[in-house]
Amino acid sequence: MSKPTPISGFPEWAPPQRMIEQYVLDRIRRTFELYGFAPLETRAVEPLEQLLRKGETSKEVYLISRLQEEGPASTGEGTLGLHFDLTVPFARYVLENAGRLQFPFRRYQIQKVWRGERPQEGRYREFLQADIDIVDRDTLPPHHEAEIPLVLGDALGGLPIRGTDGRLPITVQVNNRKILEGFYRGLGLADPLAALRAVDRLDRVGPDRVAALLAETAGATEAQAKACLALTEIASPDPSFADAVRGLGVTDPLLDEGLTELVAVMENAVAHAPGLCVADLRIARGLDYYTGTVYETQLRGYERFGSVSSGGRYDNLASDGNARFPGVGISIGVTRLLGLLFGAEALTISRSVPTCVLVALAAEERRPESNRIAEALRRRGIPTEVSPSAAKFGKQIRYAERRGIPYVWFPGADGMGDEVKDIRSGEQVAAVPDAWSPPAADLWPTVG
Repeated sequence: MSKPTPISGFPEWAPPQRMIEQYVLDRIRRTFELYGFAPLETRAVEPLEQLLRKGETSKEVYLISRLQEEGPASTGEGTLGLHFDLTVPFARYVLENAGRLQFPFRRYQIQKVWRGERPQEGRYREFLQADIDIVDRDTLPPHHEAEIPLVLGDALGGLPIRGTDGRLPITVQVNNRKILEGFYRGLGLADPLAALRAVDRLDRVGPDRVAALLAETAGATEAQAKACLALTEIASPDPSFADAVRGLGVTDPLLDEGLTELVAVMENAVAHAPGLCVADLRIARGLDYYTGTVYETQLRGYERFGSVSSGGRYDNLASDGNARFPGVGISIGVTRLLGLLFGAEALTISRSVPTCVLVALAAEERRPESNRIAEALRRRGIPTEVSPSAAKFGKQIRYAERRGIPYVWFPGADGMGDEVKDIRSGEQVAAVPDAWSPPAADLWPTVG
């Protein structure tokens, strides 16, 4: 058999990294549940026409090919593809199960997704996302839009990734699509959505190219393009941004509505999580289905890689023509976030295995005795394994050292009691498996 060749874009974390990932997921899951979000998992495949509703192209979707000779049409299911996000499957789930759901429906979803894009640092073909959404029937009060960034701040705020200044190294950039569309309307642009899509490319192509795109796609004059770019320069950690926007002299009812909603989001953020949010009028989120507040999240020091979490308000994604289910949500790119942190060695774990205690083996015929000690420790919640061989004790200690196991347990012999050794300090004390416990910091690996 030839040596396997890695497939780019499909990360396989080593066990220490996988333990860090589990720690991060547990923190995110607990936070979501503290805010009342219930867990949901949807199927991995969706009809292709549903997957393309958000504007992606078929080149970005992994299609499911059947081994049987009959084509997909014979099953009545059409062409199926692996989902590339969790929003489209969730919208479909809401429509299918609306009669059994209690609204407003608050769900979280932590699943793998697949996207056919060019792999690079922070960009993967298979990756894990953690989403929350709040969906209601017919109308969704805007106060939910103010809640979403607080959940995100708490979910990531408990992770040991603070900067040297002690601050949480994330910034949630918040804007409102109504501000942008209302501003473009007030300027007299014929195609506000085209203008919005042009502005969404600002960080990638720069202001000169955006000005040209505004002229080409939205019919903007030089003065109108200049006003659009002036709007993108406004940013504030508090509600004062509204005065700066009004100072540009553009008026429109939709603009006023958006300003009111964004002020409410920022007031809530300042009251409950100072420093977490910035009202940033550059943020556009070019996908057409967003209708209100939009979010992007920057990891400080990694801004060149773009957002690690994004989302917003949508009013029409979950609709069957008779009923409408507006929602708001945000998605954390867990694999993307961890990949960047692993690459910078910004997250570490205290040992490479969960094991806290290695029970030594004096002789192979005494393995049942060592197994009983290990079972007693495990019953008390202490991660324990038995030495793989009855080598010299020095060799067994070195085995524990290589794996980062902090304690070695020596079963007593000839009527002598058991002893346990902290192989870091060398301290060795008498112990019985029904009573001894390690310090809390040693029980499980710690992430830092």
